[in-house]
Parts: sequence; structure tokens; C-alpha cells
Amino acid sequence: MAKGNHKEIRGRPHNLLEHYQPIDGVVDEMVDASGNPRPVWKEFIEALEELGPEELAQRFARADQYLRDAGVYYRLYDQAGANEREWPLAHVPLLIEEQEWAAISAGLVQRAELFEETIADIYGPNHLVGKGILPAGLIAASPEYLRPVVGTRPASGHFLHFCAFELGRGPDGRWWVLGDRTQAPSGAGFALENRVATTRALSDIYGEMHVHRLAGFFRRFRDALNGMAKVSGGRVAILTPGPLNETYYEHAYIARYLGIMLLEGEDLTVSGGRLMVRTVSGLMPVSVLWRRLDAAFADPLELRPDSQIGTPGLVEAIRREAVSAVNALGSGLMETRALFAFLPKISRELRNEELLLPSVATWWCGRDADRDHVLANLDRMVIGPALSTRLAFEDDGCTRLGSALVAGARAELIARIERDGGAFVGQEAVTLSTTPVYVGGWLEPRPAALRVYLARTPEGWTVMPGGFARVGFSLDPTAIAMQRGGQAADVWVVSDGPVERETLLPQEHDSFTRTSPGSLPSRAAENLTWLGRYIERSEDTVRILRAYHVRLAEASDPDMPLLADIRDHLEPFGIDVAAAIPPGLIGTLDSAVYSAGQIRDRFSPDGWLALNDLSKTIHQFATTVAPGDDATRAMTVILRKLAGFSGLLHENMYRFTGWRFLEIGRRLERGIQIARTLARLTGAAAPEGALDMMLEIGDSVMTHRRQYPVQAGRRTVIDLLVLDPLNPRSILFQLERLKAEIALLPSIGGEGHMSPAAKEILQLNTAIAIKEPSDMTAKALDDLATEIGGLYNSLAKAYFG
Repeated sequence: MAKGNHKEIRGRPHNLLEHYQPIDGVVDEMVDASGNPRPVWKEFIEALEELGPEELAQRFARADQYLRDAGVYYRLYDQAGANEREWPLAHVPLLIEEQEWAAISAGLVQRAELFEETIADIYGPNHLVGKGILPAGLIAASPEYLRPVVGTRPASGHFLHFCAFELGRGPDGRWWVLGDRTQAPSGAGFALENRVATTRALSDIYGEMHVHRLAGFFRRFRDALNGMAKVSGGRVAILTPGPLNETYYEHAYIARYLGIMLLEGEDLTVSGGRLMVRTVSGLMPVSVLWRRLDAAFADPLELRPDSQIGTPGLVEAIRREAVSAVNALGSGLMETRALFAFLPKISRELRNEELLLPSVATWWCGRDADRDHVLANLDRMVIGPALSTRLAFEDDGCTRLGSALVAGARAELIARIERDGGAFVGQEAVTLSTTPVYVGGWLEPRPAALRVYLARTPEGWTVMPGGFARVGFSLDPTAIAMQRGGQAADVWVVSDGPVERETLLPQEHDSFTRTSPGSLPSRAAENLTWLGRYIERSEDTVRILRAYHVRLAEASDPDMPLLADIRDHLEPFGIDVAAAIPPGLIGTLDSAVYSAGQIRDRFSPDGWLALNDLSKTIHQFATTVAPGDDATRAMTVILRKLAGFSGLLHENMYRFTGWRFLEIGRRLERGIQIARTLARLTGAAAPEGALDMMLEIGDSVMTHRRQYPVQAGRRTVIDLLVLDPLNPRSILFQLERLKAEIALLPSIGGEGHMSPAAKEILQLNTAIAIKEPSDMTAKALDDLATEIGGLYNSLAKAYFG
């Protein structure tokens, strides 16, 4: 990479390695033993140095801003509970040469094939246990060994379809497998976001280096899943534990990226032995389920009875080969730490091969020779639970470094191992290689582990050319764990020559199918409806509050009848105008964010960004805004952002069934709110100025002036805000839109049958269309609000049950 290519970039040449101090006895990914950059790093470091510290800081800030704007987060569990943490990007990627990556890939493909055969044996003929290669007691004791699926043949013919492996480079320069992820591997979506954020910051450098793209890996796996579903005549879905899961963002991101339904356990049911998803068009078959929850929670009927996130009957559907689970239930057994001790012998037995990538040296203390070795070498061992599925360097509260034990604890541990050796494993203490991180204008070494993903395709296993690296925030190797403040770095596999620019887009000759718009899960439809309602409710409240504070700022008497009337009107709905930004308003908007969070896979990044910006704004105003003129201006800002969010959805959202439910929610709520406010402000006891305020709240001041050559009177206000079919703020307009959208919803009783909701809206629409302004008394308006609200109950009964 010629330095001349960067002439126009601001900054001054800056020696990033001036203070770089590799750690003695530890392999550094960037520099060799002499402190010189390795070939794959040399031009990358030169390009960074030419940018200079100011430009680098700006670029890395740009990457962080992208992640914030995209709403990328990781749920952190601590003493304060579960909190969303901004995704911790380590801005400098880990670089690996293509030739070295090829060797890693070959070793991991071999390992994935070995695991496939091992799982097939354990849940099938059990030759490994029969020959004494695997201890029966160890397998039977594992909570990941699921007896209900013993003898079950996967519908796809394979137990494993998507795996991840945690790697570390040892002091000898070799890569070692530190952990296996066969249960429900996480992080692939975060790897994509790491790549996007990193290339946002270093687009010119990335463009000039020959870095392998990630999209091809995901396209091949997506096509493999769709191919499996096509054979069995169903749909592909991702099964998530839900929004409270630590990696839920990734579940939603991958579902959106690949165009796959994201479902929770309650969305599914088993009928006639088949797994079905509850949609607004009725039950529809799911034949491929990429599960992102632990297997034991998948079916409360046959596995963990306390699970509230599973689907009763799922095991039976799998047993009947009616659905392919990705990965098969019970495959998490291969993550068991003690199995490391047996893999070399298993490989020789099943494949007559030595492992190309060795595991970190492990001894199971249930065998006499292993136990004696561990006790004799305790000072260089990490001792942990044999059945744990966590990595040795992840602090699980149960793993102990032998050399760090004080006398009393050491004696107690030795006694426990001698008494119950089968419960423990000893592993060689891991010394991880280091990779550079950018700290305060300089590069510093930090321990790192590499996570690599494999996916099964009809052509065999494909390896993601990158993955992501977990990087420590300090030199403590346990600090690479995300729950302990670790960072995540992009991984660039660098080629000597140009690489293929792969995308998810189909080739010109590829066939395609358009997904039926009726395949919308009922839970998603319900959340879309409530999102529409909460946004519209927020807007109505903001309009009322703005009108209130305008008059409060102008009034010499804060207790004037009109202001008192508005206070009384809002109080039953939890809106206390004593606060410039009432908690009730904040709560309504928080509910909108919650509903949107339940359907992240159906939200565009722009939509999510707009909603989060709105939420941040209103929370900020809550602590800075005073009643009166200040609140008036704040309400105008909030109203503008609400309108921007609604407009974004209206203009950009595909007009499928989900959009109809969102629109129905908006129209229901607008009709209800207008009717309630009209009943209050047009009643016989309404105070002076109420009609003008009503027109302001209904955003119809200018329209009224154009339509009626008289001052606002009760009849003209009612005519405009109730009976005018052309006014987008009138109740009749909402009913017309509801009638049109409900008529286009999937048929419930079969073609030609009108649903109860369709009948109700037709009757209500007709009844209002023939009314006169004089018919719309305060009671009639209150009754109308109730009737519109009743439409929701009919819709819920038909589509959300």
C-alpha cells in the first residue's frame, strides 16, 4: 500500500509502535520476536500511522457512532440486574494470512466432522461407550445428555449444521482449540456488525488490502437452510429465548439479514405431529428451526418442565422427523469440558486420524492416571468442573488456578479431587497470544481468543473467513469475557491477491420465491398493533400538553377553567401536568420502544434509530424542561420527531400484513383519542376557548379556516373532526381506513366470509357516516370511543389468540 495513496488524509505520521511492549514468553500477533511487524501487518500499520492520531480518533469515533445508531448492544448481567451495554468494539482488527487461515479451516472442518460422528454414536449405537473409549458415567451425568432424544434420527440426516470454535495461539505459535460451541453458537451477527463498523472507520485501508468478505458464508448457509425447508415443505425460522437474552440483538439482526422468521417458543405449537407457527393466517408448518436457546429449555413436556420459553411437543415433532433442528437437541454435549481429554482417542477410533488442531491439554480426574497427573502438576493446572461448558479462562466462580491457591484452599481442593475426581478436570493454564488495541493514541498488546464459525451446506462445511476475536481490556486473560468487560475485534483474513466480492444478492440465473404476506406470526402482529397504538397515544398526549403549556405560558391565572379542565381530562390516563414531561407520557413511549423491541427483526435500522432518538430526547427533556414556554418548545420537538418516525414507517415499510396491523393500531388509537378529547372539549360544560384548543389538538386550525367562513362553533368542529371523510384527523377518516385495512387482512372463516371485526367496522363506519353534527353529543362521543376500542378485542380474538 503506497503511502502516496493517503496524501489527502489529515494527520501527521505517527509511530504507533513507539511504546509497544510485547510480553515476554507470549506470541504477539502483530510483531515477531524482534519487535518488527509481521508481513501481513506491515502495510496495515503504515497506513494507520500515516493517518495520524487526530484522524484515527475521528475514524474510530465514527465506528462507535455507527454501532450506537444501529442500536447494537450486548446484555450485561451483574449485581444491578440485566442491562444493555453498548457493543464494545476493539477498533483494530486481528489480521491473519490466508495460508494460515486455510490450515485453521482444515483443522476445524475435521473437528466438525468428528463431532458429527461422535454425537451420532452417543445418541445411536453407543460404540464409544461400549468399547470403553468414553466413560458411561461421564456421559450420563452431563446435563447436556438428553435421554428423550436417544435413538432419534435427525430429519436432515445430520446432527450439526452450525458450529463455532474458540481458538487461542499458544507460546509455541500453534493454534489450540480452547472451547467448542455446538449448542447454539452466538456471535455470527456481531461478527457482521464488527465488520461494518470497522470498515466504516478504515474503508480506504480495507479497500486496498485483499480481505475476504463474509457475505458468501451467510448466503451459502441461508441457501442450505432454505433448501432443507423446500424438501420438507415448510418454513425456516430462528428460535430465540426472547428480548431478555444476552445476545437477542444478534438473533434479530441475523433474522433480518437472512430474511428468516424470528420466533419465540410461544409462537409455535405442535399439531398432528408437525411443528406449526401461529400466524394471522392460521397455523403454518415450520420444517427447519435454527434454535438459539439451550436444548434443555426447548420442550417443557419432555425436557425441563420449568421452561417458559420452549414449545410443548417439540421433541415429538423432531422424533417424527417433521422438523430439522439446527443444531439437533442434545448436541450441546460436545461442549463438555471433560470431553477434551477423550477427543484424540475418539478421532483415531472413528476416523483413524490425528487431530489437526489440538485441544488445550485436559485430564479428567475420574481416571486414576489423569487424577494423579493433575495432583502432581497442580501449580501449572487450571482446575474446573468436568461437566462445565464454559471456557477455562472464563470466570464461572468454580474454576481455580492451581498456582494461585493459598495453603488452606489448596488442601481442600486436593481433598475434593481425591474424594470425587470424576467431578473435576485439570487443564494446562492458557497463555493467550496478544493482539494490538488502540489506547490513547498508541497501540498496546492485549490477550485475545479467536472465535470461528462453520456452517453445513450441500457441498460440505464452509468456514466463515474471519469470525471475531475477543480481546481483553487488560492483560488478565479472564478479562476477554464479554461479561467481564471484554472487547470484540473484527478479523481480517488477508490474501496476496484480489478476492471475490461476494454479497447476499442472488445471481441472475437463480430462481426465487416471494414469501406469502400472510405468514406473519400472531405475536408479531400484536406487537405491531400496539406499537402503532402507543405512538399515536404519545402523539395525542403531546398535542394536548403543547396546547396546555402554550396557554399556561400566556395565562395570568394558572387555574383558569380551560387549564383545570385539561388537567382533569388527563388525570385518569396517568398524565400529571405538574411535570413538564409527565412520567405517564414517558411510560407510553417506553411501551412503544418495548413493543418495537419484541419485533427487532421486522424493524429497519433507520426506524430503530429514529425511535431510539425519540426516546433519548424525551428522557433528556424530563430532567431539563420547565412548564410553560419551555415545555411548549419541547413538545414541538417531540412532536416533530414523532411525526418523523411515523412518516419513516409509512413511507418505507413494505405494505405486507404487518404494516396493516401497525396502521390499524394507529387508526384505532387516533379514533379513540379524538373521540375522548372531543367529548370533553365540545360538551355543554366546556369552558371558554375549548373549541379553539380542540382544533389545535386535532391539527385542523388552518383546515377549519378554509372550510368554514365562520368562527369555530361546536357544529363546525364536530363536522370537521368527526364527520369529514377527507380530514386525516377526523374519526370518520379513521373508520374508513380501518374498514379498508381490516378487509385486506387474511380471511378467518374462509374466502367469502366476513370476519367479526370486518362486520363491526362496517356497521360503525356506516352509522357514523350518516350522522349529523347535532347527533354527536358528549355521551355519543364517549360511546364511540368505547366502540372503537372494542374493535381491538375482536381483532385480538381473531388474530392474536
